[in-house]
Amino acid sequence: MAQPGGSRPVTVSDVQQLVKRKDEVEAQIKACYELLESQKGVGMDEPLVDSEGFPRDDIDLYQVRTARHNIICLQNDHKALMKQVEEALHQLHAREKEKQAKDEAEALAEAMSQAQSLPQAFAKVNAVTPGSPASVSGLQVDDEIVEFGSVNVNNFRNLQNIATVVQHSEGRPLSVTVLRGGKKVHVGLTPKRWAGKGLLG
Repeated sequence: MAQPGGSRPVTVSDVQQLVKRKDEVEAQIKACYELLESQKGVGMDEPLVDSEGFPRDDIDLYQVRTARHNIICLQNDHKALMKQVEEALHQLHAREKEKQAKDEAEALAEAMSQAQSLPQAFAKVNAVTPGSPASVSGLQVDDEIVEFGSVNVNNFRNLQNIATVVQHSEGRPLSVTVLRGGKKVHVGLTPKRWAGKGLLG
């Protein structure tokens, strides 16, 4: 298994393996302490000689020494493992953050490019009379007008601009571009006299 900080990126299973090893080391340390406890409660610091300086004969000196030595070694291993777990977790979190930031940046870039690819509307259709030229051409309520003949967002001042274009185009098809549901739609509209008011309806 690659250690954290190696060339291979840390995975969740790497962290799980490190934690498992840490748990194993903790279990071994506990077992060694239990062994010391079983030797008349000798801990890590109690003297192994009697008052006269002779080795104690009431405990298994070899076992006690081995257990003490193992505890020291295992505690060092434990410390190193804890450091590795910490580093691995840092790397995982940093990668997660990086990925999240990248995803957000991509989503933003996509939204920006979509917004850029859609032209800007300058007016909105709020009513279409059934049977009118506007209705016949397929214009719908809530369509956002991007181009109306020669009128677009750059030269549109007020609705009088559209009225002028309509009057000059009576009986001739006008190219109208609208935004409908986030998509550009082209509508061919021919202003003409009909039963209702105006040339469009």
